[in-house]
Amino acid sequence: MRRRAAIYNNKVLAGYLEKTKEGEYLFQYDEEYLANSETSAISLTLPKSEKIYRSKVLFPFFFGLLSEGVNKLTQCRLLKIDEEDHFSLLMKTAKIDTIGAITVKELSE
Repeated sequence: MRRRAAIYNNKVLAGYLEKTKEGEYLFQYDEEYLANSETSAISLTLPKSEKIYRSKVLFPFFFGLLSEGVNKLTQCRLLKIDEEDHFSLLMKTAKIDTIGAITVKELSE
């Protein structure tokens, strides 16, 4: 099952994060975001580029948006999410009120 999320930087659509049915993670910048010279990369590890970034694990930048310790356990219990399902946890907890400029919005297929 393929799952996707829209990634926003300061409320501007920056790109798309996907988890493929094979479990691979993909990130690609939105074309308009790339073309805008006023926008910056969302992370030093994900510089603005037309290429599709690929990873076998959730990109460290996105993993860093997740809670840790007791907060993570509480969120997983309340949201009924497996503690190891980092993608679901990201989509359910990073849509509002994040520490930085990045927010995540789950996309339905």
